[in-house]
Amino acid sequence: MNDENTTVHAERLATTDVDGNRIYVHPEDVRGKWRDRRTLLYWTLVLIYFTLPWIHYGGKQIILLDIFNREFVFFGRTFFSHDSPLVFFLFLIFVLIFGFITAQWGRIWCGWACPQTVFIDLVYRRIEKFIEGNSRKRRSLDKEPMSVSKFFKKVAKWTLFTLVSLHLAHTFLGFFVGTRNLFFISLNPPTEHMTLFIIMLTTTGIILFDFGWFREQFCIVACPYGRMQSVMMDEHSLVVAYDVKRGEPRRNTVPRSDEADCIDCNHCVKVCPTGIDIRKGTQLECISCTQCIDACDEIMGKIGKPEGLIRYESLAEIEGIPRKTVRPRPMIYATALLITVLAFGHALHSRNSLKVQFIRSSQSAFQDIKRPDGSREIVNHYKVSIYYNGEQNYKLFFVPKDKYREERLRIVSRRIPAPIHPGKRKTIDIFFRFKKDVLEMGRKTLKVHILTGDNLESAKFLREEEVKLVGPF
Repeated sequence: MNDENTTVHAERLATTDVDGNRIYVHPEDVRGKWRDRRTLLYWTLVLIYFTLPWIHYGGKQIILLDIFNREFVFFGRTFFSHDSPLVFFLFLIFVLIFGFITAQWGRIWCGWACPQTVFIDLVYRRIEKFIEGNSRKRRSLDKEPMSVSKFFKKVAKWTLFTLVSLHLAHTFLGFFVGTRNLFFISLNPPTEHMTLFIIMLTTTGIILFDFGWFREQFCIVACPYGRMQSVMMDEHSLVVAYDVKRGEPRRNTVPRSDEADCIDCNHCVKVCPTGIDIRKGTQLECISCTQCIDACDEIMGKIGKPEGLIRYESLAEIEGIPRKTVRPRPMIYATALLITVLAFGHALHSRNSLKVQFIRSSQSAFQDIKRPDGSREIVNHYKVSIYYNGEQNYKLFFVPKDKYREERLRIVSRRIPAPIHPGKRKTIDIFFRFKKDVLEMGRKTLKVHILTGDNLESAKFLREEEVKLVGPF
């Protein structure tokens, strides 16, 4: 906010002037326990963001959302396009987690873990401060007419912004195309991967625009989460709140008032990244970053007053009502979350990684052939559709159940063992050749064991399927 006017008007957004033009926010630096905690968490989250796509488990990237190949990997588990119900469960789990966290702790995500807040506060504003100076100098520079010094400062700042945005965009794309694959793609000319190159430039442009210029406007105007918070929160949800009873009337209104701790220094407004005045109550623009808490505690310490005029507390506690931790709203979210997690676990456990379907050939139900030794044999022709969404490659063998492993019944195919790879579908032709006496009234239900291994002798059992054999009466 401007030094000359830190008054926030109730009838318009804090970041707009009387004509509706944007007031560019340059929050002042602040020190304190909450600032230290957030900085530590920010660095941890940035480290996770940059290292996570390079971690591999079981030969696969630990998180991979390969949209092009319709393959999604989450911590060693691989999902494919037909697993969309499971992906829906994951999405619902994240939504319910957000609902529960918001109901209990307010917009803690926005101020403590949102990538928008983390990268702007930890990276982009630090670059701004390094090149243009502190908040006062940045505001002054914005008001100055264009000069050689200002021009080079702006060029240097936006050059560094662009380089950082490129790095963020490449890391982001690494979650979708794989970091190793992206590394080798980056060594080739852009024309060889033009679609990916355009996506990378678009992502870089969006990040640069948002983190470099749009900033708090995204939280205020575009982000749906901030607008939904009132639905998920109640008077017992934790918020950054101003103690009106302790702070009012302010000392500039009632000089030297013993009841009022607020001295109307506007330090809480100057440090706010969205430019609001927290003393006006809970607002949509507040992201619970706790900047104003540290700022106010610093002033309270200087004037010999206890800290906590602005504090992280529920509105009920501010009014002197004990906070209820266990209450209907978060319990509904917690119950729904538990049910969804259990349903997801059950669906994941019962998920069939190998799907085999025996489809009778449309040419004829069976053939009655004569062997060279003069004996007769019945042949049933099946097409076997195989779909596999497991984690490792298989070589499949098809053998009849124990009592038929002899000359009376054989399974014949040129494509056995059948190699199958994760996420792939394959169809092979299989012929069941058997003596007529295998049938009972022209029919027989045969149980076929599906095995995997390098050879039949050492193959391990995977599953059992039933096949209907037919022949003459």
